[in-house]
Amino acid sequence: MQKGPVTPKGFGDMMPETASKRRMFINKISTILEKFDFKPLETPTVEFAETLLGKYGEEEKLIYTFEDKGGRKLALRYDLTVPLARFISNNLGLLNPTFARYQIGQVFRGEKPQKGRSREFTQFDCDILGSTEIETDAKVIAAAIEGMRSLGFNKAKLAINDRNNFNGLSIEDIRLIDKMYKIGKDQMPKNLIDFIEKSSPTPRLKEIFKALEENYKLIENKDFFFDATLARGLDYYTSTVFEMKLNGKPEDLSVGGGGRYDNLVGMFSGKEVPAVGFSFGIDRIIELI
Repeated sequence: MQKGPVTPKGFGDMMPETASKRRMFINKISTILEKFDFKPLETPTVEFAETLLGKYGEEEKLIYTFEDKGGRKLALRYDLTVPLARFISNNLGLLNPTFARYQIGQVFRGEKPQKGRSREFTQFDCDILGSTEIETDAKVIAAAIEGMRSLGFNKAKLAINDRNNFNGLSIEDIRLIDKMYKIGKDQMPKNLIDFIEKSSPTPRLKEIFKALEENYKLIENKDFFFDATLARGLDYYTSTVFEMKLNGKPEDLSVGGGGRYDNLVGMFSGKEVPAVGFSFGIDRIIELI
């Protein structure tokens, strides 16, 4: 029997059962985010390449770039965060004094396909722009945890760190620490193991943890935990970073992540606009369960 054309590697169809499950997840999380006063927003799938390039560090090599018939250099969006920063830079009047949005959309990364990683996948983001306050970080974190609880993932925990914990280290050492659970602790240089073991929550993290417990009734080591190895690979993060672990273990594959990125909007607007956000990895969650 003759078969039809296949899809490119890393791209694929989604069967009705899986698509229905994804829609259910999206609806449940949307309900939680709207309870936290996030509003929906849409941005285009295609951006000018210069909008995306220079924002992601070593991950930039994974961006799909191409030229249109007019010779313009374009790119498929790598995430929903940089397009959001571009949007806000053109709509600063929405900051009154903050702007909280959520968005669901396809993103594209030219990486090696593997379990939990495709070249096209769905991101579901929530972000608050316009505030450096501790409460802003806590609100995004609480929304992320409650969103996962709404899906029935009661063992999920959010790993949290502060990029300022890595001050004084080279970018190469930071990236190595971030990959410790992937490459194995025994493969790490002794000086970096010592650094990790001596690390503790920064004063800012302690305030965030306090706000999570007092304002949202979340419990350390039950809903969230400090992870000294967490750095996240994207260069635009400036302080708080976090990743969702499905079974609550730091070595687990992440099913979502985010952090504070106070300088990204300023790259476009010239005006500093602090921001913090989280992205649910909907497709990875579905695949891993």
